[in-house]
Amino acid sequence: MVNETSYDTLFGKMALDQGLCTDQELRRSLKELQSRRDASPIMLKDLMVELGYITETQAERLKTSIKETKVAVHQIPGYKILGKLGAGAMAVVYKARQLSLDRTVAIKVLPKRLSENPEYVERFYKEGQAAAKLNHNNIVQAFDVGEAGGYHYFVMEYVEGKTLHDDLSAGKIFSEEEALDIIIQVAHALAHAHARGLIHRDVKPKNIMIDTAGVVKLADMGLARATTDIEAAQTEEGKAYGTPYYIAPEQIRGKIDIDGRADIYGLGATSYHIVTGRVPYMADDPEEVMRKHLREQLVPPDHINTSLSAGVSEVIEVMLAKRREDRYNNAEELLADLEALREGQAPLRAHRRFDISELEELEEGASIDVAEKVDKGETIARYQVAILIVSAIAAISVLGVIILIFNLLKSSG
Repeated sequence: MVNETSYDTLFGKMALDQGLCTDQELRRSLKELQSRRDASPIMLKDLMVELGYITETQAERLKTSIKETKVAVHQIPGYKILGKLGAGAMAVVYKARQLSLDRTVAIKVLPKRLSENPEYVERFYKEGQAAAKLNHNNIVQAFDVGEAGGYHYFVMEYVEGKTLHDDLSAGKIFSEEEALDIIIQVAHALAHAHARGLIHRDVKPKNIMIDTAGVVKLADMGLARATTDIEAAQTEEGKAYGTPYYIAPEQIRGKIDIDGRADIYGLGATSYHIVTGRVPYMADDPEEVMRKHLREQLVPPDHINTSLSAGVSEVIEVMLAKRREDRYNNAEELLADLEALREGQAPLRAHRRFDISELEELEEGASIDVAEKVDKGETIARYQVAILIVSAIAAISVLGVIILIFNLLKSSG
């Protein structure tokens, strides 16, 4: 759904998404590949094996997977394949033309090795069905889902543009104005999905696209779940579904009753990333990252990017509250604060959330410096009254002493 990629780029993305190499290793490989282009041309696949980042077996498996899906996609009736767009851990995406309507689309194809697994096939179709329930300008639209030649495919809107991840990988930190525009559009997408009983469960930069006109679109409903699907919720109980850097605490704990506030957390983590240039919690392995989501105190975003306003920082902190009760109740409530910020006003709902959270912590016996929370004007007024009272008492005392001395002198004279 983004610009067409070369075979090497596609191979690298698949290796990264399937956890066969790290982002740093892929970057080193691409840099080395570029430096060798003129002297001794080499495929990325072979170079990564040479550098020891992947094994020959892994390289061949990825190569086979790409070939298989290429063959499969040409078997889908009614579409002409124009090129490859990208790849993930579960599918390869192609750019195509839908012949009957003469429009450009994106086709996601499930690899053969996953097509033989009923669980993956069911999840693939659920993604298509979930996306088909949604019709919003800020959500990538679903057109069709089906099977051809033993391969399962999902046809969707083609988005000419890039993902947030692309910009972040290039080192971009978004301005407050840019960030608010993006966050507001995603929040509208979530409000639409939640109103139709669907939770996305994987809001992250890779799943947020920006087209050439600046329209933001939420993509990939692969982990979406209906709030009414109790059977699916019970099946997934105790399992952490999501992406470690952006996952909500209740998703980590495998709670059954996940709701829209989990998506608000994911959007909060994404918002934190785009305004600071780093994720909320960093660690060497996914388990440690998730432990930090559960236990570690968040460094406020305006402590990292000091150009941020206190209001934006406060809204992101509320979105990233560890207890979902302390977050925004829903996307509409979040939108009210985001729109206020865009108009240069204070985020009133975020203020109330902080106040309620502090009161609850006090009830639980947590140590909070209440004096810092008292209004400064009220504190000064109280001090002024106290000083006046003390001054009055002192004046009366001095007057009493003078009268007593006067009477003593008078009696002695």
